[in-house]
Amino acid sequence: MRTAAVAVVMVMCVMMVRADVKPQRDFNSQRFTGRWYRVGLAYDSPGFVPYRDKVRVSMGSISLLPNGSFTLTMWDATPLSCVAKTYQYEKTSVPGQFTYFSTRHNMVKDITVVDTNYSEYALVLKHKVFNREYTQVALYGRSTRLRIDILNRFKALALSQGFSRESILTPPPAVNCPPSASGR
Repeated sequence: MRTAAVAVVMVMCVMMVRADVKPQRDFNSQRFTGRWYRVGLAYDSPGFVPYRDKVRVSMGSISLLPNGSFTLTMWDATPLSCVAKTYQYEKTSVPGQFTYFSTRHNMVKDITVVDTNYSEYALVLKHKVFNREYTQVALYGRSTRLRIDILNRFKALALSQGFSRESILTPPPAVNCPPSASGR
């Protein structure tokens, strides 16, 4: 009984921490558009664990839609090819917060741009509680290499969200994915 109570309190504390995450102050959608590289990822889904060593830096392109939502195209290196996926990040009433439909989990998830300077990095939290918790912290950069203080900021955010050090990844760059990407 005591173990169950401790587990409930721990889950409630983690949920409160996540609830306290606020979007970037004065978020500017126009400045957020363009090319980004996912250079860091914190994710602890048991189904993902066997694939951690296969993750590579992904390149994405964000386009602003007239209604204030975004289209995100991400290219991921897989063992067989370079695969492009497109996502719609729907604008909410809070600048810097979006929703999108996850086909993998078959549900709508919340996206929060936690911190960005627009020209160098962006810290993004993906979150949803439904039967279980689905959370990721991602670090995006305008290039594939970021300063150590930015990497440390990403790791601190991931740790504050309850991720273990083992679930925080800064993968190596993908090779030729997408084929036309240059200037990495």
